[in-house]
Amino acid sequence: MTRENQMLDFTAMAMLVVLCVSWGLQQVAIKVAISGVPPLLQSGIRSVGATIFIWIWMTLRREPLLEKDGTLWWGIAAGLLFAAEFILIYWGLEYTNASRAVIFLYMSPFVVALGAQLFIPGEHLRMIQVLGLCCAFAGIVVAFEESLNFPTRRMLTGDCMLAGAAILWGATTVMIKACPLSRIKPSKTLLYQLAVSAVVLPIGSLIKGEPGIVLMTPLIAGSLVYQTVWVAFATYLTWFWLIRHYPPSRLASFTFLTPLFGVLAGGLLLGEPITGGLLMALVLVGSGIYLVNRPNAAKIEQ
Repeated sequence: MTRENQMLDFTAMAMLVVLCVSWGLQQVAIKVAISGVPPLLQSGIRSVGATIFIWIWMTLRREPLLEKDGTLWWGIAAGLLFAAEFILIYWGLEYTNASRAVIFLYMSPFVVALGAQLFIPGEHLRMIQVLGLCCAFAGIVVAFEESLNFPTRRMLTGDCMLAGAAILWGATTVMIKACPLSRIKPSKTLLYQLAVSAVVLPIGSLIKGEPGIVLMTPLIAGSLVYQTVWVAFATYLTWFWLIRHYPPSRLASFTFLTPLFGVLAGGLLLGEPITGGLLMALVLVGSGIYLVNRPNAAKIEQ
């Protein structure tokens, strides 16, 4: 990690905000398409399409696809973690509600923070940064507090699945930074993840008993194109580039914005209710991001 990349600069922060807005809009896109295409199959279609796009991207840029660089099994492992994460998310949503799912899924930045300290040399969080992560997570709890009723046994099953997905998400981020995948181009890392998930997710959809594509309209098709071209290809490629160049704990703090942007997008585009706690949630998340990324927080990493 170079000295100038120990902190997030304005460009990185701007890119992260665009990513979080895009991922928040993806929540709306999934809801729009779910009437015609089940969620796990949507993920599979997205991975298949994005695999083709990243292959074309690498070919046009003359980036080697089959170079023996010692990353094959690491890449397959990252792809399996990525696919398993989405299987747990969509399976878990059958047992618990979406608001509870968000709270458990966004424990992932804590997994990244812990994993980074254990496996990434030179990355250590100060207490103020841990407080920042807790503050941002509190914002998520405030935004979705209406879901925190006493859980049934069935809901606990779903909660555990979403917690497992959070662990896999965090583990994938840390592994990409800590293993030989950090030495290769972000496009090849993404190709590994997309290619493996393009095989695993459709199989998971079949095993889960999803009915396949039952309806296709221009709106549903547009939703799938957005998820494939913009989210899975463009934003994921950008995310892996950021992971390669910046501390993952600092990057992960920004992901707390994603569900809040999802709520805003759902309210603006789908007419879903926006609770009064959203403003407080944004303040808490913003404050948490500041504490994690404030300038003197980098001293311990030097």
